[in-house]
Amino acid sequence: MRQDGTLKFFNHDKGYGFITPGDGSKDLFVHITAFERSGVAVPAEGAALTFIAEDDRRGRGLQASQIELV
Repeated sequence: MRQDGTLKFFNHDKGYGFITPGDGSKDLFVHITAFERSGVAVPAEGAALTFIAEDDRRGRGLQASQIELV
């Protein structure tokens, strides 16, 4: 299910950051490859976006994928 959120933080040197979901739930991890696979450049912190939360392939919890800018 697609969710609304805001890019809270992104470390370009390390290639990851966190998205704050609009529903107030726990922040989600986002990796640079999620932006690359979505064809979206990493926006500035605070940017509104939509995403799908899915299980990390390595079993580390949820992460954002299929990102779109709002």
